[in-house]
Amino acid sequence: MSILVKGGRIVNEGRIFDGNVVIEDGNIIDITKEQPESSFDEIIDASGCYVLPGVIDDHVHFREPGLTEKADIESESRAAAAGGVTSYFDMPNCKPQTTTLEALNDKFERARRSSHVNYSFFYGATNDNVQTFAQLDAHRIPGIKLFMGSSTGNMLVDGKEALERIFSTVKLPLMVHCEDTYLINHNMEEAKKAWGEDPQVNLHSLIRSEEACLASSRRAVELAKKYGTRLHIAHLSTAEELELIGGNITAEACVGHLYFTELDYQRLGARIKVNPSIKTPVDQFLLRQALTDGHITVVGTDHAPHLLEQKQGGCVRAASGMPMIQFSLVTMLELVDEKVLSLERMVELMCHNPARLFGVEQRGFLRKGYRADMVIVRPRSPWTVTKDVIQSKCGWSPMEGHEYQWRVERTLCNGKTVFADGCVNTDVLGEEITFNHAS
Repeated sequence: MSILVKGGRIVNEGRIFDGNVVIEDGNIIDITKEQPESSFDEIIDASGCYVLPGVIDDHVHFREPGLTEKADIESESRAAAAGGVTSYFDMPNCKPQTTTLEALNDKFERARRSSHVNYSFFYGATNDNVQTFAQLDAHRIPGIKLFMGSSTGNMLVDGKEALERIFSTVKLPLMVHCEDTYLINHNMEEAKKAWGEDPQVNLHSLIRSEEACLASSRRAVELAKKYGTRLHIAHLSTAEELELIGGNITAEACVGHLYFTELDYQRLGARIKVNPSIKTPVDQFLLRQALTDGHITVVGTDHAPHLLEQKQGGCVRAASGMPMIQFSLVTMLELVDEKVLSLERMVELMCHNPARLFGVEQRGFLRKGYRADMVIVRPRSPWTVTKDVIQSKCGWSPMEGHEYQWRVERTLCNGKTVFADGCVNTDVLGEEITFNHAS
């Protein structure tokens, strides 16, 4: 199957230029400024649009297995396709948790049957499974996920000996959720004394505080420096944590922390309740600056669907997490329009850098010989988020009612159109991602 994507403005590796992309059997075989004269099975007209590499989201919770009333691999990969995300790394805190080889292999098999875009899965660290790390196939997974924060069930690891074992043993990238459990529990007790058993949600950032994030991140960085661990701090949410980043310590910013502040609780309530919490306008401002000063390496979503009834209540009752994968790219394009960052830098953060950081093979760039994962986006094409466009199984979004100026016109995954004209082609299935981790 030969395809020509013609007439678009290509954004790739720090450049924007008018050009054409030639695809053969799912691979990019040429990128040229001149339109090829040969015939093609399909010609896609990208005139007036930008052609980007497909987004790689390094942080999603698709809830399968065990929590599929909220979401599943099929539904959330549909949402990914509609949002221009062609690859994702799913997290291990489902049921059963992805902390055994059997559970990991089960998730790969589920995705093989139902994922509409490319997939891989983090393996979860626990207090007592370090010995299994050596049995993992490093070519199949992006890394190990460690929860050093509360509200993660028995995946919480905060004991000194267990953490030392993990940091000293792991050879793959170690992605860490950093929040100090002791501080959070203390803050919650104090909040309950002052405001009752379910403090209102706008107090969430006082309970899951900046201090709780910073204390845990400092601890993780100390261990990573001690053992030379390739530490990747997930969903950085505070300005002070930025000072910890550098060398073998990298950081992810999530779209929610870049777009919302704690002031948005007034209009959105628990819909934007996430862990770590949405913080102050100052934190948001400095996180946005960090997108271009080198402190932030990748932008992900921490896409975490819950049913809307599970989002009711305050700091105790309302579940933490929100669905964002379908709207992450257009939201970041909105920040491009606001001059927060350039289009080229956005592509680096959402496409190139996740591929570089985790050693993704043949994806994340528009290059000859690479798989044809790409997204075509149109500027100055207003549309409003309504319930009927939401692909996530939970059926809601914090972006409902918002008008975007950019539109995802088409998403190609391995050279196949998985989304176009507002519809997902559910006949298309993605591929397992492979990795080549630097030693």
